[in-house]
Amino acid sequence: MKMKLYFALACILLFAGSVWAQTGTIRGNVYDQETGAPILFANIRLADTPLGTNTDDNGFFSLNNVPVGSYTLIATYLGYDSTAQRITLAGDGINYQRIVMTPNAINLTTVDISGQRERARSEVNVSTLTVTPKEIKSLPSAGGEADIAQYLPILPGIISSGDQGGQLYIRGGSPVQNKILLDGMTIYNPFHSIGLFSVFETETVRSIDVLTGGFNAQYGGRISAVVDIKTREGNKQRFGGLVSASPFQAKALIEGPIKKLDPETGNSISFLFTAKHSYLNETSALLYPYATDTTYYAFAAGDTSLQDIADLGLPFQYTDFYGKVSFVGGGGSKLDLFGMNFRDRFDFVGISTVDWTNSGGGAHFILVPPNSDIVMDGTVAYSKYDITSVESDGRPKNSQVVNYTAALNFTYYGLNNQFDYGFEFTGFNTDFSFTNVFDIPFQQRDFTTEIAGYVKYRQQLGRLVIDPGLRFHYYASQSKLSIEPRFGLKYNATDHLRFKMAGGLYSQNLISTVSEQDVVNFFVGFLAGPEQMLFLPNSAQTSKDRIQRAFHGIAGVEVDLNNHTTLNVEPYYKGFTQLISINRNKLRGQDPDFQTETGEAYGVDLSLRYERANWYAWLTYSLAKVNRDDGEQVYPTIFDRRHNVNALLTYAFGADRQWSASLRWNLGSGFPFTRTQGFYEQAPLGTDLLTTDILTGNFDIGTILSEERNDGRLSYYHRLDASLKRQWTWGKYGEIEANVSVTNLYNRDNVFYVDRMTNRRVNQLPVLPSAGLIVRF
Repeated sequence: MKMKLYFALACILLFAGSVWAQTGTIRGNVYDQETGAPILFANIRLADTPLGTNTDDNGFFSLNNVPVGSYTLIATYLGYDSTAQRITLAGDGINYQRIVMTPNAINLTTVDISGQRERARSEVNVSTLTVTPKEIKSLPSAGGEADIAQYLPILPGIISSGDQGGQLYIRGGSPVQNKILLDGMTIYNPFHSIGLFSVFETETVRSIDVLTGGFNAQYGGRISAVVDIKTREGNKQRFGGLVSASPFQAKALIEGPIKKLDPETGNSISFLFTAKHSYLNETSALLYPYATDTTYYAFAAGDTSLQDIADLGLPFQYTDFYGKVSFVGGGGSKLDLFGMNFRDRFDFVGISTVDWTNSGGGAHFILVPPNSDIVMDGTVAYSKYDITSVESDGRPKNSQVVNYTAALNFTYYGLNNQFDYGFEFTGFNTDFSFTNVFDIPFQQRDFTTEIAGYVKYRQQLGRLVIDPGLRFHYYASQSKLSIEPRFGLKYNATDHLRFKMAGGLYSQNLISTVSEQDVVNFFVGFLAGPEQMLFLPNSAQTSKDRIQRAFHGIAGVEVDLNNHTTLNVEPYYKGFTQLISINRNKLRGQDPDFQTETGEAYGVDLSLRYERANWYAWLTYSLAKVNRDDGEQVYPTIFDRRHNVNALLTYAFGADRQWSASLRWNLGSGFPFTRTQGFYEQAPLGTDLLTTDILTGNFDIGTILSEERNDGRLSYYHRLDASLKRQWTWGKYGEIEANVSVTNLYNRDNVFYVDRMTNRRVNQLPVLPSAGLIVRF
């Protein structure tokens, strides 16, 4: 009898153990009730358990290896009413929950649970900044229009070279070394010539991840930084949009459901279309005639009178179109079809004309299988970039890039871990030609392919988070396989103090036609890496390969000073072990078309962020040093800004916070330049030398430069921008926003450069007041 009792008890214990050992998966998506848009970084937790996570930038979450049983699933997010759902999880099953959150009528002033802060504790995210449309709009907007081109330079480690033809340099890397992605598609020239506006429309942006260094294995093909921009879907519930106008541009957006969101199944089809067009070239002659002086001296030449040029105004023109159709399924799967056409033109009649277009389209999908812990996503895209420049010297420049991309990614969600792997195919045609100042032509036509694969694993071990990765990148035209290990680590010393580090090896095959020695860069062309022999800097020794390479090493500390204030400090080092550029000083046809350099960039970035109720403040300081070694000398680059300070302050006030005031101040140390030592007459040394009167001839003037490259420094740069906004609501969804803004409020004469021949100083843009009106419906 006792044996039977013992046997029964043992069976019961074994059965109970097996039941307890059974686990399942809870996953789902979190949406806004009014628009059907996903809610990013919402906090998800199971009540009365330590289990929790955050939604990603698609509003998706996954809790794996959850013991079977009944739970209360709670979703919270700032500005929304908390949502609780009772669920039952069966063994080895997947329980999908579609959570809809309702915006609350009263804005919360204190939130103890922050989705982004929880994400900071569970992910490494070294040198990663996530920018939202709300943050972009908090910036004083030049021309009354908030734009990512104006926001990115306030981030630590990012330098803008100027208002006209300016480019972004991220922690010592040149623009071609930054990968710019729009919904997974590479954008080759994302900024318009005026330098204040990008091709991206702020109203369509869902999220922007700016990775200034140390990025993991899912990104490749660039050696400095990544800017990953994702656009949102159109409104799934109703038709709406906006129209706006300012002295700089006009824009319109329309969105709505093609098939309205089904509340039972979650299925929907929606669209989003936006367009903007500048007319600064027409309004500036009337509103900003004084600003033409700066532009004229920067780019004009010859005997053209100043008045003739002033009548032309600021000759910047652009037109952008972007459209998207989204198919969303009830289980979290979706398909986006998108297309774009961006056009830019800079035209000084008879002096310089630059035209470029960037057009293309593609598809992006997310597939969430109902019975698998693996989630798939992928992108297929095509784009074409054309740019042509005609200068007064009669030497045209042309560049074309046709790009094909196909990528497939897989993500496995476990308990406190995540495993990612994927594959990417990139093919691009390049066609580039120009003639240098010595009348030596250069032309390259090429088609190359790149095939890459990667694996990445993230594991949370108590307070420690590790994030190793490995990328295999094969360059077909170079017959070269680049094996690139990456690694990230974070240690949560306390709930409010985190230490982190990241690094890895990086490579790329794309080369820019822009010289890092040029002050003004309107012509931005591209070509594939050389297939001819390369030599080490200033030597006859051949290079082991023809790929540009770099390695990154970054450390940092994050401190939550209180519930509203976060301090981030990141020292970094980037070693550029091989850089390749066009040999612009080629004198003979047999001279090499390309030359190599090495370089390094190092420094420390500090940022202090404060956000509470009506206040938003953002203070950054960067201490940096960037140099290049051409084999003859080590010299600072023209974008080596040693000190850079940015301060942003936004305050919302009035009933329902309908008023908003913003200030942004930037201080930067002077850029390097090569000093002038003297001048000489360029007497011809050709076959007609015997018939040339050397003593009385009138020849062109040549410049003798300092033997030390970039041995001088321009004066410090500083500028204050301000804006004031007022909103009125009408009906349930209507809103009118009026804004006034001033760029360079105290009209600081910031030097752009000094013309060596005339000794005339050329300044950045002067004070530019503006007013704008936005109508949302």
